[in-house]
Amino acid sequence: MKAFVLKEPGTVGWVDVPEPKLTSYGAILQPVALAPCTSDVHTVFGGGSRKAPNLVLGHECVARILQVGEDVQDFKPGEVVVVPAITPDWRAVGIQEGNFKHASAPFSGHQLGRSQPGVFAERFSVPDADTTLAKVLPEVSLEQALMCVDMVTTGFTGAESAGIRFGDTVVVLGIGPVGLMAVAGAALLGAARILAVGSRLVCAKRAREFGATEVLSYKESDIVEQVMVRTNGVGADRVIICGGDDTVFAQAIDMVRYGIGTVSNVNYFGGTGNLPFPKFSGGRGMAGKTIRTELGEGGRVRMERILSMVKYGRIHPERLVTHHLNGFEKIEDALYLMKDKPEDLIKVMVTMN
Repeated sequence: MKAFVLKEPGTVGWVDVPEPKLTSYGAILQPVALAPCTSDVHTVFGGGSRKAPNLVLGHECVARILQVGEDVQDFKPGEVVVVPAITPDWRAVGIQEGNFKHASAPFSGHQLGRSQPGVFAERFSVPDADTTLAKVLPEVSLEQALMCVDMVTTGFTGAESAGIRFGDTVVVLGIGPVGLMAVAGAALLGAARILAVGSRLVCAKRAREFGATEVLSYKESDIVEQVMVRTNGVGADRVIICGGDDTVFAQAIDMVRYGIGTVSNVNYFGGTGNLPFPKFSGGRGMAGKTIRTELGEGGRVRMERILSMVKYGRIHPERLVTHHLNGFEKIEDALYLMKDKPEDLIKVMVTMN
């Protein structure tokens, strides 16, 4: 079958790959709608750990079930489901310790397009259907469902891990699609004031729609100074990092409050080396600032809860989709759109013919 793969670092292409294998608890699926992610761009062009030759890319997908294993109880062929980007092995022993994303190895929850073939193929498999997949509700559109599998859940993870309380002042650094969903999540969790940091006009507009009270541009002046002036020198209660280069990590520590402030990171920092930790704003190691670094939440229950939020109008993730392409062969064009980021782009969706 045909698949879109990482041939070698910096090079992608179409190749013939083996058919997926069906396991007793698993399912074989056919993509209905796909979206390349910024992390796919990082995988292809950003270096990092070595990947298997001709690794099938992709982890954002709504799909139709073709086959299910003999031990699958809740799904059947023909059903359309969301496939979460994060698919933990719920049978791993580490799950019993609450280690849902790194249970059997670092990033063991992030399998699709990483340690196992991804979704950019004519057919793909998931090893455990009942604990992974979630049925698309009749009230939820294809666009909405597709944005839930990664963008919504990752942005919400950033907001949740920040420990937001009613009345908090929250800064969201980076307002691409994940950052926009962190804005929405912060608003839902009760933040009174949300300062969204980004420079692209299309994202600034959406940030206000999702609940940002102010949008700041890091291009205008030092972003830490902007936040400190607006918080009377105290800093933000919570800072959520959703984008930016290595410098944003230190900036987040600089601008978060002493004693009770939390920095929550869901941003991917590519390459090797170290992230800077500022001694002074870190209280020379005694500032009482909490740092959380998280991978997005995955699994069936998570997807079902988020889809319910969409069903009842609490969130509108379809507003993230600015570009539509049609046809399996358009995946390559979609990947390069995410790499080049034209000014009017937030997220691109590829619908199958």
